[in-house]
Amino acid sequence: MSKHNVSRRQFLNYTLTGVGGFMAAGMLMPMVRFAIDPVLSADKGGDYVATKQKVGELTTEPTRVDFSFKQVDGWYESEETNTAWVYKTDDGKIVALSPICKHLGCTVGWNTDKTNPNQFFCPCHYGRYTKDGINVKGTPPVSPLDVFDTKEKDGILYLGQLKPHGEA
Repeated sequence: MSKHNVSRRQFLNYTLTGVGGFMAAGMLMPMVRFAIDPVLSADKGGDYVATKQKVGELTTEPTRVDFSFKQVDGWYESEETNTAWVYKTDDGKIVALSPICKHLGCTVGWNTDKTNPNQFFCPCHYGRYTKDGINVKGTPPVSPLDVFDTKEKDGILYLGQLKPHGEA
């Protein structure tokens, strides 16, 4: 027998403290995991998605390019399809613009407004953008179209992250 006896009060105190500690740990661990998990996950910010568009076929006229990529939402993985308006500038630089209007998120089309040719046109509220994606003053959009990062690999166009017009 030990020389130090534990009283009933001390025993209950130790037991309740232990149970309370386990309960607190059970509640805190998901919160800690939620806070730390994004920091430890692999960075996917630099990924580029292959399109079916050959760079050699691009002209100075904007072309609609559809592309697909896998999107992971928690445990659910799905195949998403997106679109870009792609063309080459006179000096050969590839420009890929988002088709999403910055006013209310409708889809813009190239050269679809007969009264304003050679512009991107949003049919929802008659928003217009110039060929380089800059919003036309006096129309509803308040900022230019977003721009995709682009790169060429083996003659195929790859699209990267979407950025605001001034940062691309």
